[in-house]
Amino acid sequence: MTTENILGFSIRSAPPEAVLRELCEWLEKDDGPRWFACANPHSLHVAASDPVFADAIHAADMVTADGAGIVLASRLLGGSIPHRITGSDVFEGVCHYCNQQGGRRFFFLGSTPATLADIQRKMRLRYPNIEVAGVYAPPFKADFDGQDNEQMISRINAARVDILWVGLTAPKQEKWVFENSQRLEVRMIGPVGAVFDFFTGRVKRSPRLFQRLGLEWLPRLLQEPRRLWYRNFVSSPMFLLRVFQQRLRRDSK
Repeated sequence: MTTENILGFSIRSAPPEAVLRELCEWLEKDDGPRWFACANPHSLHVAASDPVFADAIHAADMVTADGAGIVLASRLLGGSIPHRITGSDVFEGVCHYCNQQGGRRFFFLGSTPATLADIQRKMRLRYPNIEVAGVYAPPFKADFDGQDNEQMISRINAARVDILWVGLTAPKQEKWVFENSQRLEVRMIGPVGAVFDFFTGRVKRSPRLFQRLGLEWLPRLLQEPRRLWYRNFVSSPMFLLRVFQQRLRRDSK
């Protein structure tokens, strides 16, 4: 598996179709839960001051290049990550594969009961050969306690699913997977954050032109300025500054 070092994190370096193929291969193996993390400039910036989040990203079986800023960082560092692959791309690609194969079982953890109900309805329409065997909206808390964790783990394991999709938002979802994955009886875990809202249409993805140009962030910022201004005007510039520092350190050796 080819990876690149970006700010100390091993980011998968491969075309999106190769990343999806590798993830789908996980489903054919019964060797314990594997999970991926989606890295973007904001998440790597946050991880710099959040040791548990950083440990979680390091522990993931794959870290994908989710964000045009990661692709730009790869180029600045002389790497070869060709394209970004977002959480939505992974989710849709894996769903397409599982629908073709048939017989796969999913569990959706996170968000709200209304969103989860919409996911179930849309999954039945778009991917009829996939069974949504369980959903659960945990309580809205900054941190889950032991009872919360036991409730989530017992529901997931009782459903006997192949894939657990987690939509608790970063970095909470990655930390939760990191701390609990070894107790989960699934083949793959995907912390995909806002994908739950994208899939149901509660939040609109940017038009494909903006996606292709690496500007997907712009229409989203206009939709949700209060939530996204920090990551676009603070996190992303700070991330790129640290990437330049990484290059300078490397070039000075």
